[in-house]
Amino acid sequence: MNKIRYGVIGVGALGKHHARWAKTIDAFALAGVYDINQDKAHAVAAELDCRAYASCQELLEQCDAVSVATTTTAHLDVALKVIEAGKHLLVEKPIAATLDQADRMIAAAEAKKVILMTGQIERFNPAILALADYHIRPHFIEAHRLAAFNPRGADVAVVLDLMIHDIDLALYLIKSKPKTIAASAVGVVSDTVDIANARITFANGAVANLTASRISLKPMRKLRIFQSSGYFSLDLAEKQADLYRLLDGTPAPGEMAVPLGLSGRQLGYQKAGDPQLDMLRAELEAFAKAIGSGGPAPITGQDGREALAVALAVIEESRKAAELLAADGH
Repeated sequence: MNKIRYGVIGVGALGKHHARWAKTIDAFALAGVYDINQDKAHAVAAELDCRAYASCQELLEQCDAVSVATTTTAHLDVALKVIEAGKHLLVEKPIAATLDQADRMIAAAEAKKVILMTGQIERFNPAILALADYHIRPHFIEAHRLAAFNPRGADVAVVLDLMIHDIDLALYLIKSKPKTIAASAVGVVSDTVDIANARITFANGAVANLTASRISLKPMRKLRIFQSSGYFSLDLAEKQADLYRLLDGTPAPGEMAVPLGLSGRQLGYQKAGDPQLDMLRAELEAFAKAIGSGGPAPITGQDGREALAVALAVIEESRKAAELLAADGH
């Protein structure tokens, strides 16, 4: 079986890890890297014993597929070059800076019949993967994604930098269209929003309450799912899940029966996850599998667009809320 000749465009904080894992994945042969910062590209190439190309076009001539891990503002320009060259691409989140840009990328990929995958890495978190054996129909999702300040990513609102992960997970788990969005946000140390909260009500009645901050002293990535048949508490940072389901009979293999207070009912409980699994490697392996099978991607360009649409709506609603506060003298 011929290996997929793979390249990485943009080898900054995240892109260099795309290249590092592509070097180790059996389905790939790392063709090389490109970055507008040639010193950075040569440093990564030297570390991984591959070639640093002087232009994006030169790299594309030697590739079958690439990761696009440039700044978000450059995604459209780079993606269109990749698609025009007929290469498959994985574009880091957010897929684009605007919905129009996302639409152009999606349309171009469809026209050229290349696979466009969005890099929403939390879909490959072992805590999320642990839900596969459960019938997930959330009534309510609560997520907290808190991090210390890092200038990397601070050029965009925390909604696009961090919250978009949980927006994508909410869309993926609830499987319904957002109906209403209420949001509040504030900038603290950057010129954009650093803390944000959004309450999203979906057409099927489910609600997601999402909080993101990049000025927290204590990091946290937790998501809780409440539904009539169970409760699921996911620690995304630890890649572990505490899974509780209402029992109708005996616990399943691997489950422990836990009394549900004084209700007379029992919950089946088990802990799942794999702290050792690398999510980026899993994401790239899934991309390789999609290329090998002819698609579709496990996280499509349309998936990326839908997460972006909600993120931009959260930013807009938080802007309106801030204007109301300002008018009220706050």
